[in-house]
Amino acid sequence: MDDRIADGLNDILLNANEVRQFIEGMSFDDYALDRKTQSAVERKFEFIGEALNRIGRIEEEMLEEIRNYRSITSFRNILAHRYDSVDQRVVWGIIDAALEHLIHDVEKLV
Repeated sequence: MDDRIADGLNDILLNANEVRQFIEGMSFDDYALDRKTQSAVERKFEFIGEALNRIGRIEEEMLEEIRNYRSITSFRNILAHRYDSVDQRVVWGIIDAALEHLIHDVEKLV
């Protein structure tokens, strides 16, 4: 495996696991009131999306092994360019519906 791909996959795992740690024990209501955690989670999703973009430039076929990779990279673009319109319910929904799948899929590739 190309070292740049391995680095990207490891970056995804690191950042996804940090999101998991940041929200541990939180409900959506807790999260909705905690701007610091929201900012940290959003930043980590930006890193994850950028790592996926970089991997895709090297070996696009590999991304097919990661569920919802297109949605994750699109979400990264929203966070980076339309940060003022981010709905925290959407962020929480992504955490709830996709984070564990992302971790699982990337662990299989590493």
